[in-house]
Amino acid sequence: MKFLFSLATALLAQTAAANLQNALQAVLNIQSQQQSQSPPPNILLVITDDQDLELDSIDYTPRITRHIRDKGTFYRNHFVTTALCCPSRVSLWTGRQAHNTNVTDVRPPYGGYPKFVDRGFNDNFLPVWLQQAGYDTYYTGKLFNAHTVENYHSPYVNGFNGSDFLLDPYTYSYLNSTYQRNQDPPVSYEGHHTTDVIAEKAMGFLEDALQGERPFFVTVAPAAPHSDVSPQNIKAGNPVMTAPIPLKRHEHLFQDVKVPRTKHFNPDHPSGVSWVRELPQQNETVVDYNDYFYRSRLRALQGVDEMVESLVTRLEESDKLDNTYIIYTSDNGFHIGQHRLPPGKTCGFEEDIRVPLFIRGPGIPEGSTEDSVTTHIDLAPTIFELAGIPPRSDFDGTAIPVTPEFEGTRHEHVTVEYWGKAVLEGDYGKIGPGGTPSVPNNTYKSVRLLGKGYNLYYSVWCNNEHELYDLETDPYQLHNLYPTGRSPVDDEPRILGRDLAQVINRLDALLLVLKSCQGVTCIKPWDVLQPADPVVSLWEALDEDYDLFYGEQPRVSYDWCDAGYVIEAEGPQTPLTSRYGLSWDVWV
Repeated sequence: MKFLFSLATALLAQTAAANLQNALQAVLNIQSQQQSQSPPPNILLVITDDQDLELDSIDYTPRITRHIRDKGTFYRNHFVTTALCCPSRVSLWTGRQAHNTNVTDVRPPYGGYPKFVDRGFNDNFLPVWLQQAGYDTYYTGKLFNAHTVENYHSPYVNGFNGSDFLLDPYTYSYLNSTYQRNQDPPVSYEGHHTTDVIAEKAMGFLEDALQGERPFFVTVAPAAPHSDVSPQNIKAGNPVMTAPIPLKRHEHLFQDVKVPRTKHFNPDHPSGVSWVRELPQQNETVVDYNDYFYRSRLRALQGVDEMVESLVTRLEESDKLDNTYIIYTSDNGFHIGQHRLPPGKTCGFEEDIRVPLFIRGPGIPEGSTEDSVTTHIDLAPTIFELAGIPPRSDFDGTAIPVTPEFEGTRHEHVTVEYWGKAVLEGDYGKIGPGGTPSVPNNTYKSVRLLGKGYNLYYSVWCNNEHELYDLETDPYQLHNLYPTGRSPVDDEPRILGRDLAQVINRLDALLLVLKSCQGVTCIKPWDVLQPADPVVSLWEALDEDYDLFYGEQPRVSYDWCDAGYVIEAEGPQTPLTSRYGLSWDVWV
């Protein structure tokens, strides 16, 4: 009996020792695994205001080129989905189309910071989500329009460990800006150039981030190269937008530079539809002014160029650069003289909807150019992907291909939408008898498609005029292919071997889905139209077997022009959907 007891005791001791050894080994394995994994990456985001891509502004920022573009990837086909400051920024921060945020203007009742708050986004946007994921978050510069010296505390902006916001009506006053730090009262920087002010604030927040123990997300949003707007004019109800004011040290630059003289710069013949087609050709005085305006924008960007170099240099001096993604972009593009337009944005032309996007960081190829279609709706999902956070189901976009190993969803379409007035900028930004600085009927929905063998833009305006441009043959969008009541002719252009009527049927049906899409339907719209068929692109949808199906679709149209997203004004909302091969039903 004693022998059996001793044996049992020995066996129990041996088992306990083995269990303890196994437990210790498990702890060591976990520690080793944790040590082998990289910590969550840091993210630095720079958002300029109204920076063009198509007018070559990126050719005049050598420091940004050297530190970000050449060290990372240039996304050649990056688009915004609403070519206006506040709606575009809200879409960037939420990953949602403007028809889903319903922030569609720069001021109430349809937009601005008050609408952002009213829609519940102050508790539900990117910096809040990143904080919940363990990030320290910082912001300086312009956040939203109508974020003012009167309402900055009603409520305070959520989601940032540190913030220093530009406030209206001083946001665009280069020499008389006002900033508001954390929950302190606003401070005027009259007499100081806003770009140097924000550069100092940005460096301060980056220093705070570098001293912290958690991963950081720092956003810097300068006002340049946006037009200068005097607060006195705003208070008087006359927000005249004049050329941006560069720093003194850059005033002498680019003396001989002019707006690129492309085919659509002040063309001899009108182009476009609606009010754009009614624009007069610009005289020599206006053209000279546009060149001056263009040079002023390039000069205003030089301070941003210097600031970016300072931020990257500080990251290089720290031990954090190798684990930091740097993203450079703008909220919307800009036109000057194209299609006879005065300076401004708000149109669906390439100048307004294409913007710079450069990303550098771990795993991103250096000096690379990516041709995939990407949008501002994709930026929040992309930041989630970089930070290792699962995507949200309410994202209307998807992560963009940032590394060669990317296995996510790619798309060929961009949903472009706009409501309300077209804002005309500059000293000659007036139209009509007596001259007004805006055009009320600029509401439209459009789709931009880039796929194998096609490069298209299709739009429907609120007055029910249409545009169709084939940018393969007409890169400057001068020749509207949409039929205007005429009969087809033998030499009518064909796209992918099909006549225009069949192409338009597909584009219109696609736009019908996209103009009110949500979540995955924005990412995979062909699945809505043809869930039972293997269709993922326009090329596949143009199969002749589907002609009858697309010919029966309701058409995108408007019942009236409105200043905001009023769904009753926007015509049919529901396409037919092919549920059983070539049979179809109403999509609900």
